Amino acid sequence: MKLLSIAELEKLAKQPRTICVSIFLPTYHAGSDTQQNPIRFRNLIREAEERLIEHGCRSEDANNLLEPVKELDEYEFWQHQSDGLAIFRSQDLLRYYSLPIDFAELAIVSDRFYLKPLFPLFNSDGHFYVLALSHHLIRLLEGTHHHIEEIDLTGVLPSLEEVLRFEEPERQTPSHTGTPGAVGGRRAAPGGVTVFHGHGAGDEDEKENLSLYFHRVNEALQELLKEEHAPLVLAGVEYLLPIYREANTYAYLMDAGITGNPELLTAEELHTQAWEIVKPYFLQAQQEAIAQYRELLGTGKATSQITETIPAASQGRVDKLIVALNQQQWGTFDSDTQTVQVHPNAEPNDEELLDLAATQTILNGGIVYAVESEDMPDDTPLAAVFRY
Repeated sequence: MKLLSIAELEKLAKQPRTICVSIFLPTYHAGSDTQQNPIRFRNLIREAEERLIEHGCRSEDANNLLEPVKELDEYEFWQHQSDGLAIFRSQDLLRYYSLPIDFAELAIVSDRFYLKPLFPLFNSDGHFYVLALSHHLIRLLEGTHHHIEEIDLTGVLPSLEEVLRFEEPERQTPSHTGTPGAVGGRRAAPGGVTVFHGHGAGDEDEKENLSLYFHRVNEALQELLKEEHAPLVLAGVEYLLPIYREANTYAYLMDAGITGNPELLTAEELHTQAWEIVKPYFLQAQQEAIAQYRELLGTGKATSQITETIPAASQGRVDKLIVALNQQQWGTFDSDTQTVQVHPNAEPNDEELLDLAATQTILNGGIVYAVESEDMPDDTPLAAVFRY
């Protein structure tokens, strides 16, 4: 799975204003249900083509714009899916992401990309990581409430041998780089990172080497996850966890961890245990944001008005935004005059204003909680807390 970073989100958000097609569909990644993937895909392509024509495109131009998207529809493409597929197409850009989100089927044509369905990946809705540490393999897994998948760390993490190469010979612990294959009865990740041989928890040389190595692992993960706010859960035998914690600088490392040999656990088993650790974190953060909104409403530091929120979000003033995933509000925003026009129905040159508010909040370092309508604090599709 390719990580969708804030930097990539920013590239999508800052595309030149032109005709943009955004397509989202849920995908199956195992069993006979995978046959539904290309059927849904083709139906959404037809819908996108119809919307392009409604937007003023000639039929031939709409077909030409979508042709590179149609070419994705190959057998091999459908063999490497996660829970959802997001596709973005403009005249000069084609991006697609297989992601751990069960998207609702959606095809939107506007003068910018529609990004709101992606926001559960950033700062909310159960997006987390598991770092599994063992003497034979280091694995990083990315999960949501319903899914987890291993990330290929080939070329991301150094081996212990590489880290100790310039250390004194007497401090070096024999090691060798791992290779894909079976470890402890389980299939290893595509990029097995390292195998190291020591004498157990009481060996001070091994602890020192591990500490040095874990500092390097931490540095590599900081670079990989530098735009993330997602919690990280450690999994490993009990004596390894405190050694890694001392090396860690990632701000969202959870206090609780999974103890035991993670080589004996499948990704799904790690997911089950990790979710029990992170679930209260997500519920608490969201509930605290809602409580803060209710406390500040009426003071000028919180609002449910979209006409106030969008200018504030574009100025970097929105600290937390709670927004309804399954609602849309169309209109226009004039960045020069900082004014918002809301329309009851989509009109030519309109943009989806809830999506705009959320995108601007994330790009300016705020936190977005994308929730179902019934989980909104008020009977409104949006609730914002201002920084000032």
